[in-house]
Amino acid sequence: MALYDFAKSLILEAGNNVRLMMKEKLSIETKSNPNDLVTNVDKATETYIYEAIHSNYPEHKVIGEEGHGHNIRNIDGVVWVVDPIDGTLNFVHQRENFAISIGIYYNGKAYAGFVYDVMKDALYHAKVHEGAFENNHRLEAIGTSELKSSLIGINPNWVTKPIIGPIFQPVVNRARSSRAYGSAALEIIAVAKGQLAAYITPRLQPWDFAGGLIILNEVGGKGSNLLGETLEITHPDSVLMANQTVHEELLQQFFLPHQQTLTELHAKYYK
Repeated sequence: MALYDFAKSLILEAGNNVRLMMKEKLSIETKSNPNDLVTNVDKATETYIYEAIHSNYPEHKVIGEEGHGHNIRNIDGVVWVVDPIDGTLNFVHQRENFAISIGIYYNGKAYAGFVYDVMKDALYHAKVHEGAFENNHRLEAIGTSELKSSLIGINPNWVTKPIIGPIFQPVVNRARSSRAYGSAALEIIAVAKGQLAAYITPRLQPWDFAGGLIILNEVGGKGSNLLGETLEITHPDSVLMANQTVHEELLQQFFLPHQQTLTELHAKYYK
């Protein structure tokens, strides 16, 4: 079985396992803070994916949210970047609006991306230069827009923070309105489907954006950090995912004027 087809089958099987495990009682733990949760389902799903990869492709590397490969710096060969449950708070509280996300990279270059909306049974997937799909339906190229007539995705908590808040507040004021879905992978997919013009956050881990970024690129969107720099799978970063015109508008009018502040934040937290 080709790698792409293997990954598609694997993420669908993992999603089916999640739906089955949801019928049982959840075990919930906290990680870095009381709102940073991990469940037995997160852990079991990552383990399932990890073991399946290494049974079939023992030479492949895996970077996963729940403990696998966090310190990988050598990304030669094939690297899987896995988030077993993106949107754990939604998973715990809503039992929906979460996804499994996988990005596959070869020698540091994107190969394929997968985001599976488990409860809607919607698999978004793309192989580089071959288009993006929702299940078997090809996604159309996204259009362009202006920020003032657009919806954007942003967590409202960031607007209240002392350093990043004053940078983000004018963006929210300029946009037609803002939304917060609680799953970075699904918010990136919303940009790829043209439902949002942009998704913005000051900090995101590679497993949160690796799969969705590949899908977004295939429909003509653009992803970078808030300074316009390329996102890497070896470290967290700020994230700006958008259609082409809104990406440029946000970068030039709202973020690069704060280049010194953003550069200092990146140097302190992300590298």
